[in-house]
Parts: sequence; structure tokens; C-alpha cells
Amino acid sequence: MLMTRVITYGTYDLLHQGHLNLLRRAKELGDYLIVGVTSDSFDRGRGKLNVRNNVLERVEAVKNTGYADEVIIEDYLGQKIDDIQKYDIDIFAIGSDWAGKFDYLNEYCKVVYLPRTEGISSTQLREESQTVYRIGIVGSGRIANRFVPETKVVNGAHVTAVMNPDKENGKSFAKIYGLTAYTNFDQFLEDVDLVYVASPHLTHYEYVKRALQADKHVLCEIPFLLSKDQALELYGLAEERNLVLLEASKTAFFPAFGHIVTLVKSGIIGDVVDVKSSLSKMVPPPTRELDAAQAGGAMTEHASLTLLAIIKVLGIEWHDVDFRSRIENGVDIYTKGVINYPHATASFTLGIGVKTEGNLVISGTKGYVYVPAPWWLTDFFEVRYEDQTKNKKYFYGYDGEGLRYEIQEWLSMIVNNRRSCYKLRRRESIAIVEIIEKYIKGEKVTAI
Repeated sequence: MLMTRVITYGTYDLLHQGHLNLLRRAKELGDYLIVGVTSDSFDRGRGKLNVRNNVLERVEAVKNTGYADEVIIEDYLGQKIDDIQKYDIDIFAIGSDWAGKFDYLNEYCKVVYLPRTEGISSTQLREESQTVYRIGIVGSGRIANRFVPETKVVNGAHVTAVMNPDKENGKSFAKIYGLTAYTNFDQFLEDVDLVYVASPHLTHYEYVKRALQADKHVLCEIPFLLSKDQALELYGLAEERNLVLLEASKTAFFPAFGHIVTLVKSGIIGDVVDVKSSLSKMVPPPTRELDAAQAGGAMTEHASLTLLAIIKVLGIEWHDVDFRSRIENGVDIYTKGVINYPHATASFTLGIGVKTEGNLVISGTKGYVYVPAPWWLTDFFEVRYEDQTKNKKYFYGYDGEGLRYEIQEWLSMIVNNRRSCYKLRRRESIAIVEIIEKYIKGEKVTAI
């Protein structure tokens, strides 16, 4: 007797009785049930920035129901047709609220619309349990101006305050966005729930530490810190006080970047032998980026992102690193670094007074991944092989300035009591700080 294979799809956020009923009904239609759980980026692409549980949590929740014989991740538009053919599906099952929307799949298998459980939904549960957090911003520079509009598309995020010791700058910023301006940090902390630190580099440590001591969850801009010991101290303090401390390296949370890392780690290009990342931005003086007294320079400005790509692909167990820099007025306007691993090598090229390509290339024993400039804002990349007919292009768009993805992850971690984020783990953040600190201390730095 032939086995009847059934497939269904869903987000399964805040898994509830309605989900359980649908999965049970789908299971009853056949002998083998495959459940497709939508990925974080796929949901976000459809505007679902209110999803509480990340894809790993949602997959685990579906597995724990006992109804699914197999769980897969839905990652792109059109995947349903591919899956139906790939898994030799007999029945496609979906909730009746989608009635008629998937009739086109009748060409490939039988489509069944299952009755939904009335009076309960993930949207309803989210609305009933929604906490709106008062977010306070430390600093009122360029990134802060991009941050406020991005919070408006993330459920539960509401910026209410800005803290800047420069009273006039703070008042001007507050007036634009309808916020309360503070010059006193302690008073500011009393009036907010969460703190986003977007102040100059050298102030991060003090602001983050005081916010954590006041029991506030913190999102801190890059570069997070310039000292490994300080990074260890602050992550330890956050752990001790059961708080979320997240580095705001927005590329780590971009849909495309996450897919690059996943594909590479799946072995699609074989064993990774080399990673090359570059980033440059021409900045005319006078500006903070060229001021040695404010920790300016190509390394402190841009290394956090280029090192992110290397660390996420090759890990934190590197052997040694050396640097070559062009120095002007006490800051590096150009730096090239080489990091050696046991079985791979990596290099990064940075400029604030020298222009470079700004792409990312990950080379493996079977092929390579090419991400065009600006790779840190990518919505497209290509996997390439010796046989060019096997090359494949991938498109994963992002919305707005892209900051909404890190904001959503920050709030999701708080709501779900998660202290670590797989997209940028604390140990990876610390490893990035450690390499930057080695440069600042002049370890293996050669002037050119």
C-alpha cells in the first residue's frame, strides 16, 4: 500500500491550540506529515516584524508537538512547488483562512483547506500580551537619526527619550522626533525601559555599564568596545543581572547575510580556505572619523563589520593576525589585516582616506561566494563554480535602513528571555573586540 504524504506550512509563532488542531488535522489526512516553518527572513520579507519566536524556537516547538514526521524551513517565494515535487507530496494542507489562495497547487497535488480554530491566533496572542517598551537613545548623531524611524515598524518599540550632554544637540534631535531630551544620564535611565547606545566610541563602556547597573537591557552600536577585558566585564554583568546586551552590528541581522553564512556552513562551496572582506568610505576633514583623540581611523570605524564576516564564517579560533597601515595625523586612513586559522586564512581591507572595492569573497574547495559592494548592505549574492552553468544567484531584500531587523531581534530576546543570539553570539562579539584592541595596542602593526 502506497504511503500518503502530506505537507503544510506556517509561522507557528507563539504555538497555540489552533496550531495544534491544524497539525493534527493535517496528520490525519495521510501517513507522513512534513511541516514547513517559515524562516525569520521570509516572514520579515512579508512584513512580519512582530514575530516573537525565532525560527529555531519555532522549529523546536513544532517538533515537540509530535505531529510532524519531518520539519523543513520555508525560505523563499515559490518554494512550495519545489517542495511538493522534491518530497513527492500527495496532499497540500493549509488553514481555511487561505481558501482559494493555493488552488494553483492543484496542478501538482491535492489541495485541502482545513478548518481553523475560531477565537485564537498568534496575532491575537501577541496583541493581548504586547508590551510597549520605552526606548531611550544615548547620542543624537547620524545613526540615531536612522534608528528612530526604524523603530516605528517594530511592534513594542517606542522611542521616548534622548540623552546628550550637549544640550542644544539633544534638544534639536528631540524636537524633530517628539522626544524628551536629557543631559543627566541618571534621570534619563529612570524614565526609560531600554537603552540604545549610539554615542561616540570612547563613551560606550561607561554608558553601557551604568545602564546595565540600572537594570536596563542595552543595544550598543559598533564598534561595541575597544577592550576585550571591558567586553568580558559587560557581558558578564549582563549575564549576572539577567539582561540582554546586544551589539548593534546591523549586517549580522540582514536576511542576505544570514543566508550567506548558512549556505557556506552547509558545504555548498566545500571547505572554506579564504575569506576576503573590504570596506571603505572617503571622509573629508575635519570629522570625528579622522580625529585620533576620538578613536578615529579606518580600523575603529570599519573593522567591526569586516571582522564580522570573517568570524561568522571561520570562527573565533584564529592563530595570529598582523596589520599594515597608512597613517596620517595619528589615524590610519588605510589598514589591511591578515588573520591566520589552522586550515584557512582571511584578510580585510579598510579605508577612510583610501578607496577600495567593498566586496566580500569566500573561497572554498568547490566554488566561491561573491558578494558585490556594498556587501555589508547586500540584498544579493552569487555562488560561483568552475562550471559556470552551475552558478546560482540569490536575492534577499531588506526594508528601510535595515536597522529594524536588529531592533526586532533585541526585543525578541527580551520578550523570550534569551541572552544569546545565534546571529551574533557574545563570544563572536568579544573576538571582534579583541582583534581591534590588538591593533590599537600596536601588536604586529607595520606602517606603510
